[in-house]
Amino acid sequence: MDWRQYIYSDPEILLGKPTVKGTRLSVEFLLGLFAVGWTEQQVLENYPTLTSEALKAVFVFTAE
Repeated sequence: MDWRQYIYSDPEILLGKPTVKGTRLSVEFLLGLFAVGWTEQQVLENYPTLTSEALKAVFVFTAE
């Protein structure tokens, strides 16, 4: 998977933190949700603009 299709960084948005395209949700924020026990389903229900593919891209980005 090419995470670049889903993740980008813009100095004008969230001080340049990597975010999911089309949202103001940072990679750091989303990983924090998983760290406190949220499931993929909970994240997708609470942030309907996200997709499963975008969440996978968060993990691929982090792994690289």
